[in-house]
Formats: sequence, structure tokens, C-alpha cells
Amino acid sequence: MNRFLKEKLWLIYAILAALSWGLWGILTKLISSDISPFAIHFMFTIGMLYSLPFVIRKCKIREVSRKGFIWGISAGVLAALGNVSVYQSFSMGGQAAVVIPITNLYPIITIVIALFVFKEKLHWLNGIGILIVIPAIIILSGQSQIFNHPIHFLQSIEVKLWLLFAFLSLLLFGLFSASQKVTTNLISAEWSYISFIAASILLSVCFTAFGMVDFNFSHKTFWIGSLAGVLDGLGVFAIYLAYKAKGNASQVSSIAASLQQVFTIVLAVFFLKEHLYFDVEIGIILAILGSLLLSRERQNKRK
Repeated sequence: MNRFLKEKLWLIYAILAALSWGLWGILTKLISSDISPFAIHFMFTIGMLYSLPFVIRKCKIREVSRKGFIWGISAGVLAALGNVSVYQSFSMGGQAAVVIPITNLYPIITIVIALFVFKEKLHWLNGIGILIVIPAIIILSGQSQIFNHPIHFLQSIEVKLWLLFAFLSLLLFGLFSASQKVTTNLISAEWSYISFIAASILLSVCFTAFGMVDFNFSHKTFWIGSLAGVLDGLGVFAIYLAYKAKGNASQVSSIAASLQQVFTIVLAVFFLKEHLYFDVEIGIILAILGSLLLSRERQNKRK
């Protein structure tokens, strides 16, 4: 039993990351329409700082390397720029029906990098899991009409600047997830997380220095945003732990991305009194089924 849990530790961390980001999604919904993405990033950074004392005491100086820290900072910059790109797309008139599903498909980028750059080997069931998880992500993004009326959906897309920002966020998030894997190959999960926070602090200082952060928000918004930052940070840390536990980038990113939306929707039903429709129920079933298939490992992987 202990051996089984040890071998599946990466999966447990991936699920915990999805749960943390699911809660983060609920809190972000409460404030995202009131303040700018730069102010949101500032509050997220404040929130992540609260988790720092619990992580830094586990760090050992001999485990850190300059190369690993640089990769960690790069990962943090990619994540922050991805978030800014999403909000920039919306601010330029981006259609949520297009931006959200495009952005949430970032595991495709990570999977391509994992297979062709990291040379990861997958079980054949993982391939089926990926094919199931991708449409699940689209459905859970609230865009099942892509499958019901694909021609109409394609006709509604116009090549505009906001669309380019949507694809930019897709690329940035995919690169961020892959760079997390590289970082944990070089330094511990704790140092990886600290380097991520360092990048977030650096960008917050830059945004503030250039007058991009509007501090005209209520105390309630600040505390909600800070709590969301704590949850976002815990999700990032859980992914680092999943990678450190030998989880494949293609599996971890796909499971976390799909189950995150499952948790967000389920939590929204209970706490925000949102309704659960049939297509969403199908998406949840597909996400869970795909995640189960992705959790299957090749027998010689641990040898």
C-alpha cells in the first residue's frame, strides 16, 4: 500500500493542485470584473507571500543552483505574462466564447514539448486519456457549441488583435507548465516555488513602478484577492511537487487542467448557486474518465 501511494504521489499532488486552483477560480470570479489584471497580480503576489514561511524552512542552500533558479524565475514570468495576455484579450473586445477555450487548451503545448523535447514515453491508455481530456476542457469552458455547431463557431471568429493575445496566452501557459518540469529537474520543489514567487514579486514591483497597478480597491477585494493568491500559490507548489515525484509533464498538466475546471464548477454550484447543465455533466464525466486513463503508468517507468 505504501509503495502504491509513493508511486501515485505525483497524481495526488496533481489533484490537490486542481482543487486549489478550483477554489482560486471561485474567488477570482468575485473580483476579476472590478479591478485590472495588474492589480490582481499584485494581490496574488501578496497572497503567495503568506505561504513562504512554511516552504522556506524546508529549503537547503546546497540544493539551490543558479540555473535552476533562473528557470524558476522564467516560469513565474511566463505564468504572469499569460494571465496578463488573457485579460488584455478581454480588454480589447475578446469574445469569452473564444478566449476561454483557447486559453484552457494550454496542455496541448505542454504535451507537445513533453513528447518531442522531454522524450516522455506514455502508456497507450494515456493517449486515449489525452484525447478525452481535451474535449472535456472545451466543454467545461462553457463552449460545447464548438461540437454542436462547429461551422457557426468558426464563422464567428474574426482575426483580430485580441485573438492573437488569446493564442499568446495559450503558448505562455503551455511553456510555463513545461518550464516547471525543467525547474524541478534542477532544484527542489521548495526552491522552485520560491523562485516562482521571486518572479511574481519582481513583476509586481515593475507593474507598480510604471503606474499600472490601480490601488483604488476595497479592503474586501484585497483580502479576497490575497486569499486567491494563497490558493494559486499552493496550486503552483503542488505541481512542482508532482513533477518532483516523477510525474510526466504531459500527464500532470492535463489532469490538473481538466480537474481544475471540474472543481471550479462543482464549487460554483454549491457556493455561487450556479446551475449544472447536461453538457457540463458530460464534461465532468469525460474529465474524470480522461484523468483516470492519464494516471495509468508504464510498468517500466519506475524501474
